[in-house]
Amino acid sequence: MPLDRHAKRLLEMIAAGRRDQASELTAESLRRSMIRLAEAADARHVPIGHIEDRKVAGSAGPIPIRIYTPCDANVDTLPCIVYFHGGTGVFCSIETHDGLCRMLANSSGCRVIAVEYRLAPEHPFPAAIDDGTSITSWIAEHPAELSIDPDRLIVAGDSAGGTIAAVICQLAASGDGPRIALQVLLCPVTDLAAESESRRDYAEGYFIERSTLEWAKAVYCAGAELGDPRVSPLRAKSLVGLPAAHIHTAEFDPMRDEGEAYARALDAAGVTVRYTCHAGLIHHFYCMAGAIPRARAVLASVGAEIRDALNAA
Repeated sequence: MPLDRHAKRLLEMIAAGRRDQASELTAESLRRSMIRLAEAADARHVPIGHIEDRKVAGSAGPIPIRIYTPCDANVDTLPCIVYFHGGTGVFCSIETHDGLCRMLANSSGCRVIAVEYRLAPEHPFPAAIDDGTSITSWIAEHPAELSIDPDRLIVAGDSAGGTIAAVICQLAASGDGPRIALQVLLCPVTDLAAESESRRDYAEGYFIERSTLEWAKAVYCAGAELGDPRVSPLRAKSLVGLPAAHIHTAEFDPMRDEGEAYARALDAAGVTVRYTCHAGLIHHFYCMAGAIPRARAVLASVGAEIRDALNAA
C-alpha cells in the first residue's frame, strides 16, 4: 500500500523543519522537538472521564503517573493498562502521549495508568526497566486504592515503551513480578543487536532517522550489552509462558521487522499472539492522530481488541 497521504504530508513538514534547525543531536533538542510535534499533531482535548496525576515511591525516587478513567466507566473497578510511552528511552513523556492514552482508555474501557519513567542520558539503562518493573508491581499490589481488577492487568507501550512492556512480561513470567493478563506492543523495539531489512529500507525520511536511532542507542545503553534481553527482548533464551500478546507494527517503520519477528517468536513459543501490520503508516503514527486521521481508527481497533480479549478470558 502507498504511504498514507496524511503521513506523507506530515513527513514533508517534518523534513522542512529539520532543514531549518541545527543538526546537532542532544537530549534537550529532541525533547523540545517532540513537544512541538505533540502540540501540532497529537489528538488534543479528547474527552475523558477523569484524570489524576500522582507520584509513587520508586526504588530511586518518586515516579510520576497519570491515571485515565474512560468516559463510559459505569463500575468502580476496571481492568488496568499500565502504559509506557516511547521515545528511544531519551525523549517523550506523559504529555506527548496524552492523546493516545485518552483514546486508549475510552476505546478499551480500561483505566490507563501512564508512567513517567526515568530517561537517559541522565538515567541510562537499566533505570527505565527498573522503574517499569517497580511501578507495575506497585500497581498490582494496590488494586483497591486504584479501583482496578488485578486479574485483568495489562502492560502496554510503544517503541521503547514497548521494550519496557515486553521485558516486564518476561520478568513476571520468570517469577519477578505480578501476573500479567495481556501485553499490547505498538511498533516495539525488540532487537537493538541486529540490522533488519526495514531498518535499512526506512533509515531516512520516515519520521525517525538512523542517525537519531544510533545516537539514542548509544546514550540509552551506555555500554550495556545489546544482546541483553532487557535491551533486546527478542534475544531472551525462552519466551515460553508469557502473557498473550497483541503486537502492532507500521508498514513504513524501521522497527517493523523486529516487531513482526517478536510476534513470530512468541507464537513459536506457544504464546497466543495477535499481530497486525498497519499498511501505509509510519512509526509514532499512534501519537499523531491530529494529523493522521487513520490513527484514531487504529487506536479504536486496538482498544476493541483489548475489550474482546478481556471478555474472552
